[in-house]
Amino acid sequence: MGEQDAARRGEHGHGHTQTQAVLNRLSRAIGHLESIRKMVEDGRDCSEVLIQLAAVQSALSGAGRVILKDHIAHCIVDAVETGDRAAIDDLNRAIDRLWK
Repeated sequence: MGEQDAARRGEHGHGHTQTQAVLNRLSRAIGHLESIRKMVEDGRDCSEVLIQLAAVQSALSGAGRVILKDHIAHCIVDAVETGDRAAIDDLNRAIDRLWK
């Protein structure tokens, strides 16, 4: 399997430094979302549910921000140095979807 195959699958020859931070943020968001589900099941006030949903959206945005910064610092810097235009194009597509 070649480097291009690995790159297509999102694998890189270098590590990300924020993986554990992202996993921690996602775990907290998942737990928070489960508690919101319970709020809905229990018939809690809609305003309370909406406020909690906004908190989860904010947490997910924060995780996305950490991933983006880490990706730029590692993958995109490497892509620019090696002339890997595909990695930059992939990032641009991901950003377009994230802020759709």
